[in-house]
Amino acid sequence: MARHATASTQLSRALLRAGLTVTVAGAALGIGGAATASAAPAPAPPASDNLSAGAAGMLGAVQEAAGGGLGPVKELKLDPLAGTGVDPLDNAVGTRIADFKPVTTAPLTAPLTQGGSLNDLPLVGPATGLLPG
Repeated sequence: MARHATASTQLSRALLRAGLTVTVAGAALGIGGAATASAAPAPAPPASDNLSAGAAGMLGAVQEAAGGGLGPVKELKLDPLAGTGVDPLDNAVGTRIADFKPVTTAPLTAPLTQGGSLNDLPLVGPATGLLPG
């Protein structure tokens, strides 16, 4: 039992050393990148243009980031098990009373059980068109 304990301790120490080495290397790369980025600053525009140029740049950056982040989410499949035999969301409840037309929940759950995305949902789909991306 003592051999097992020492082997485990040696392995954990080796993993700790490897992790610390990777951390130090990453920090060194980060410091080097920051030093190079600050070495040659770009010329600043006149003081009167700083505010409007900064606001326009910030707005453009937010729009690009939101478009790149939200675009794939709008097309992401909501139910990863859709179309399989083990889909827990593929259930519908229906009833029929006397001669009336049967009532079922299948049309409401169909976009999910058929592997739809946010764009395919009845009420949410049109609203996703307002999102960038």
